[in-house]
Amino acid sequence: ASRLWVGGEPMRTILAWQAKPPEREGAKNIVYDIAFRPDGLQLVAAVGMRVLVYDAVEGELLNSLKGHKEAVYCVAYSHDGSRFASGGADKQVIIWTSSAEGILKYAHTEPIQTLAYNPMTHQLASATSGDFGLWSAEARSVPKHKLPSRALCCSWTNDGQHLALGLYSGVVTIRDRHRPDVEKVRIERSSPVWSLMWNPSRAEQADVLAVACWDQSVSFHQLSGKQVGKDRELGYDPCCVSYFANGEYVVVGGASRGASLWTKDGVKLTQICARDSWVWTCKPRPKANFVAVGSQDGTIAMYQLQFHTVHGLYQERYAYRDNMTDVIVQHLLTDERVRIKCRDYVQKISVYKDRLAVQLPERILIYELAQDDESSDMSYRPCERINLTGRKLKCSLLVVTAAHVTLCHEKRMQALDYRGNLVREWLLDSEVRYVKVVGGEREREGLLLGLESGGVVKVFVDNPFPVQLVKLDAAVRCLDLSASRRKLAAVDENGLVRVYNLATGAVELEETGGNSVAWNAQMEEMLCYSGNGVLSIKTANFPLHTQKLQGFVVGFSGSKIFCLHYVEMKTVDVPQSASLYQFIERQDFAGAARVANLGVTEADWRTLGAEALRALELKVARAAFVRTKDMGLLNLVRRIEAMRKVPGQDDPALLTADVLAHQGRHQEAARLYAKSGRPERAVQLYTDLRQWDEARQYAGTAGLANNAELAKRQAEWAEEVKDWRAASASYLAAGDTLRAARVLGENGAAVQLAELVHSLPTSANEELVLCAAFLRKLGALDGARAAYAKLGDTAALVALAVEQGAWEEALELAASHPSHASLVYLPYADWLAVQDRFVEAQDAYRRAARPDKAVRMLEALAENATDEARFADAGYYLHLLALERLRA
Repeated sequence: ASRLWVGGEPMRTILAWQAKPPEREGAKNIVYDIAFRPDGLQLVAAVGMRVLVYDAVEGELLNSLKGHKEAVYCVAYSHDGSRFASGGADKQVIIWTSSAEGILKYAHTEPIQTLAYNPMTHQLASATSGDFGLWSAEARSVPKHKLPSRALCCSWTNDGQHLALGLYSGVVTIRDRHRPDVEKVRIERSSPVWSLMWNPSRAEQADVLAVACWDQSVSFHQLSGKQVGKDRELGYDPCCVSYFANGEYVVVGGASRGASLWTKDGVKLTQICARDSWVWTCKPRPKANFVAVGSQDGTIAMYQLQFHTVHGLYQERYAYRDNMTDVIVQHLLTDERVRIKCRDYVQKISVYKDRLAVQLPERILIYELAQDDESSDMSYRPCERINLTGRKLKCSLLVVTAAHVTLCHEKRMQALDYRGNLVREWLLDSEVRYVKVVGGEREREGLLLGLESGGVVKVFVDNPFPVQLVKLDAAVRCLDLSASRRKLAAVDENGLVRVYNLATGAVELEETGGNSVAWNAQMEEMLCYSGNGVLSIKTANFPLHTQKLQGFVVGFSGSKIFCLHYVEMKTVDVPQSASLYQFIERQDFAGAARVANLGVTEADWRTLGAEALRALELKVARAAFVRTKDMGLLNLVRRIEAMRKVPGQDDPALLTADVLAHQGRHQEAARLYAKSGRPERAVQLYTDLRQWDEARQYAGTAGLANNAELAKRQAEWAEEVKDWRAASASYLAAGDTLRAARVLGENGAAVQLAELVHSLPTSANEELVLCAAFLRKLGALDGARAAYAKLGDTAALVALAVEQGAWEEALELAASHPSHASLVYLPYADWLAVQDRFVEAQDAYRRAARPDKAVRMLEALAENATDEARFADAGYYLHLLALERLRA
């Protein structure tokens, strides 16, 4: 909304101190000149025949220096503050230290008219009726240079390279400090140039000289002599001109018996003071908003200039005055700015929607946005002008609406249309202290008024009757209406902050220490107020949230607070997390969503979504997950919404348990599953998580007999993750011995397989066969033997003994089981032959019913012996061969 603050005039002056020294030595006191020490703490003045030194802050006379024998006309301070100079009608120039001790004196042949210290050195320019000189401490003499006319004033450029002298003839002559005898530039005016000064700002692109001429004008010129702009008509003879505020403004005084403030471009702003006689000198105090004025009647007066902020605010648009004649409109969210040059003294500003009103001394200018997009367009164009010349319309507050401007002054309010016609007038019972436009239909907008009496009044521009809303105990300082217009926040002069329910009149909030208040434009339940360096934010009926903040809150939108600190408008981002969690704790997810939409972190959005999902506030949860782009949780929301539509699947407890499980709150989810009569879902949850101990807690109630099925699931998972020990143990626990044996065998667990064989009953044929096969493959023959023994598989035992070379065992088995003898004696005979036990091998072949192999063995032995000439052996083998053939 549009806000305005009452502060009287946009600028006012206060007399800080005034001094009128008594006349002495029979000389009339006239204050011809004033100079400040550069630190602004000391003032020297040429008064009568003396140089007076004052404390510039308190106005206390520190020294009255008598060094001149006649009237003192001029004084000047050096740039470093170490010395000052004075000159007068006695034709003498005296150099003084800052402690008021005279250290040097030199003379001219004519009275000294003006002095000026070089801003870069200690060189002093002194000018008379016929010449000027340049004194420096290094020179033994003061060279003099002729002038064609009486010098009245002089000033150095910022770099100290050029000196301008104003002459009685109307000429401004500019000299180079290195060739002062040669005129470098000449500016001609029609009347005596009584005062001049170069702009002291080093930020200017070029040196600019302000010239006060007795043709009743002020003009501005560049170093080249080229005039900048036109002459500024004064209507009186100027006696002094000085730059103020580092060159931003110009102070002019003279025969008008006062001093006035102008912009550096020559636009008159306002009168600083009115005196009883001519003003001969006016000088700004360095580093402060003070101006010293010296008058014909011998009075020195120090004035403080107070510049009030001239501004207006509507939502995110802030308009304020700059350089006294310009208006800057700033978008507080984007910080985009646009400057509007009014070229006149801006006294009041008001902004509302697409309108901007600027009050100048003799007119009110109405601007409108160039485009229809109020949210982003920052281009303004003039559309209307209201002429105030000759009209007795006093205004301390200006309010613009869609088709009217309203002027407020003390108790009176007047509404004008854009043609300047008076369409409505209100006379209130007390002075208006605060005005705010609260919106409404076009040409029927409402204005909220705060009065000196404490009354809060609402008026409509189309209605002559004010409506009192509430009555405060003290004068109103600040007001604001909530977005719904149902609640009013007010701050009075005592700093008491109150919130009123306008329907009931009840006070819903009362706090102290406030200076300004603002409702959040995007949330009904949230307001903030500032005071004593603290910002307080109140949301619904939750406790206050406070943080440090200097200045005045003037607006609150979303998570941004607009704060005016001195003359600067700042946008402060405030965290909304605290309010968000307060709403969540209360389970008010709609309120939490409103807070989140004002601006919170992504982590806050995730928390809101999770909590809303748990509470099955699916609309809020979906909005949160859309914001965080969490597709998994969005799918969960859609699944829950679909389940809600299926009969029997819409149990809120089960849905909540599903949400808890998805959020990782497994214990809560399992308890809720069990409580809802669905423990098998708890078992499935922990099974999926491979948390088997937790799953067993719910397995009994879920109908899983002896946990066998659960153990089997655990075993299958262990197999998947290659944990064969856990898998085999789980299969055994589930009673699936066969799968346990296979797992052990495939993973080479011979020891565990042997143990399993030991534990198996003789009836477990399939399991024992499998274990024996794996043990035999793994070389664990003892384990395999045990398995075959339990199976009663003699053939396998025989084969195992033969394979192992356990011939005694094999022979015993063959003796006790003749049917398997052939399985023993044949490999046994082969082994004996290899061991060169041929006779025993012959017998074993015979027992194995393989005499043919015995014959072949003996034939080979006889042949080998013959070849090797072992005839005795050959004969022996042939003998055995004959016997073997006889047996056949």
